[in-house]
Amino acid sequence: MTAGPPPRVGVVGLGLIGGSLARLLVARGIDVVATDVAPGSRAAARDAGLTVADDVAGAVAGRDLVVLAVPLLAMRAVAAEVARHLDPGATVTDVGSVKGPVRAAVSDAGAGDRYVGAHPMAGTERSGFVSSDAGLLDGVPWAVTVDARTDPARLAAVLGLVTGPLAGTAAVLTDDCHDEVAALVSHVPHVVATQLLNAVAGAPVRDVALGLAAGSFRDGTRVAFTDPARTEAMVTENAAWVAPALRKVARDLEAVVEALEANASVHEFFHAADDVRGTWLPGRRAARTGDVERVPLEGDWPAALVDRCAAGAVVVRLTATHAEVAR
Repeated sequence: MTAGPPPRVGVVGLGLIGGSLARLLVARGIDVVATDVAPGSRAAARDAGLTVADDVAGAVAGRDLVVLAVPLLAMRAVAAEVARHLDPGATVTDVGSVKGPVRAAVSDAGAGDRYVGAHPMAGTERSGFVSSDAGLLDGVPWAVTVDARTDPARLAAVLGLVTGPLAGTAAVLTDDCHDEVAALVSHVPHVVATQLLNAVAGAPVRDVALGLAAGSFRDGTRVAFTDPARTEAMVTENAAWVAPALRKVARDLEAVVEALEANASVHEFFHAADDVRGTWLPGRRAARTGDVERVPLEGDWPAALVDRCAAGAVVVRLTATHAEVAR
């Protein structure tokens, strides 16, 4: 496998993530054409110095790599439109927080053999191009997903972009592994944060509580201020993994309630994650202190990366001959 020139990238969708991605790629010297269904977003992106097409065809034609950055509920229709305008050989990826349904949408559009899933593990509670920022996605970890049909050359193109111009790391996973992980560290936290906010919003002492709320309530409810429609779509699209994870949360909380009502010990609940507290610091990326392994880009190397990344490793660099994997 040989390294080629930087890809020409098309970004379809200029919200928080699509806009941030386009800004960062342009800042790193990548040829980007973007578009959005909203005229206001297109105008704002042009004002920010981006090259913006008026429609999907203009953002997709002539591109080597096309990024779907639209809401999950719009993904099926947009994927079908994108597939009609792809150049021969163009690769499709995305930035969605759920991977199984996106792969199904792209496959149904006839471009499944061109697709490599991707999800930057970063975001804020804000939305829209006005909130986008090149720094949001600079150096962040990504999940990159594959299946049995994934073309190794297309996977290499996505990994090269993530670990190159975007300066990130990539965990190469199956769709199911990604969606289970996303349920645990993103989707369930959104649901729990929303319930915390709902509990206060419906309390008789609501106004007093909000007046006295400080850091713990702020931190616990931050993502509840995300556009509720966006959160609802994210959770429902990943229902197969979110529902059982939420059921466990509910069982654990019910056990705490019963213990408190019986004046019994809740020590085990508050110490169940002591090993995590000792090894992981919120807000800090995990340090990669182990040896770097070079995985040759030969044979079934995507499967080799999946095996390593499922055990906690990430791809930190891609060359023409190998992937550098670190723990």
